[in-house]
Amino acid sequence: MDLLRPVVRPYPWGTCTAIADLQGRPVPAPGPEAELWMGAHPSAPSGVDRAGSTLDAVIAADPDRELGPECAKRFSGRLPFLLKVLSAEKALSIQVHPSRAQAEAGFAAENERGLPPGDPGRNYVDDWPKPELLYALTPFEVAAGLRTPADAAAILRALAVDQLQPLAGRLSAATSEQAVAGALASVLEWPEPAELVAAVVAACARLAAAGSGPYADACAAAVRVAADHPGDIGVLALLLMRHEVLQPGQAVFMPAGGLHAYLRGTGIELLANSDNVVRSGLTGKHIDVPELLKLLDPAVLVPVLSPRVLADGVTWFDTPAPEFRLYLLDLTGLSVTLPGHGPRILLCLDGACVLRSASGETLELRRGASCFISAADAPVHAAGSAHLALATPGAP
Repeated sequence: MDLLRPVVRPYPWGTCTAIADLQGRPVPAPGPEAELWMGAHPSAPSGVDRAGSTLDAVIAADPDRELGPECAKRFSGRLPFLLKVLSAEKALSIQVHPSRAQAEAGFAAENERGLPPGDPGRNYVDDWPKPELLYALTPFEVAAGLRTPADAAAILRALAVDQLQPLAGRLSAATSEQAVAGALASVLEWPEPAELVAAVVAACARLAAAGSGPYADACAAAVRVAADHPGDIGVLALLLMRHEVLQPGQAVFMPAGGLHAYLRGTGIELLANSDNVVRSGLTGKHIDVPELLKLLDPAVLVPVLSPRVLADGVTWFDTPAPEFRLYLLDLTGLSVTLPGHGPRILLCLDGACVLRSASGETLELRRGASCFISAADAPVHAAGSAHLALATPGAP
């Protein structure tokens, strides 16, 4: 069992409080801290104390021991998941993630074009898919999945912006989700959008100020986002997406092809071990609208999930992703055998606990600390008073 030294990603949309507070560092931090990475992705692997190494190097040296033979074979010697704390003060980009086949094809195509690793013009930084689960630690505002045609038409009519009424008319007569994808394409490809965006933001401010109606909250979110991204057509694109505020303890699952944007809040993100993101707005990073529209699946639902009870003090989220599964453990004087199989990463969100492996090794984990548990260490028991997030591979 190895204590991890996670990597802080200082993206400008992050907060200066949540991650620093979790890790017991001075608050506010000197600058925005958006994500805390715990895992073995080659762009930001966690440090471990074994020979001053990193987790990806430790796994590569003996994948059968660290991952277990089944997991090593199944995922070609790679830790299949990446665990993060994500803390957003401003909106992230509007984005989709590829399926495995799309990621493999896109990565190969960009390599053939000669785009070097780290090139800001890349959509595909690796050849893995990126399904992800976001578990809310605070109220977490998201735009996730496309509205139905009728709902999209209704919000455009409510805005009462003249340029959008023909689009609203087409949507009101449509029955297929593909019509909303077509409306999204029209919005994202709008020529010289500054005047339209200004009119939409003014309309949103009016509807938000009224404080009633089904779209007041979504419009208020659009006004806030527009202040951070003035003139960005992504503000209008957000309104074609379903607006949700997750409550602490809820989660949302993002499958391949699901359009989404995280707007604000702090949560746990568990995803396949990839950093593939295709963006269409609300960002200073690379935008590729044609590629996003190619990957977009308008029929994909982005479900809000509540945890399922596994045993006393143990809950979990059921998703179809083979790369990961998230468990939450609440220890109140309990001794719990860690669930799951294969390699695991454990993060202590509050309190403290002691872990004991099959060989008798012990490790104390306090608030903000995380550890990697190899397949060879199982079974591992946890005792104490703590709230823990546990990442494991999905079921075979």
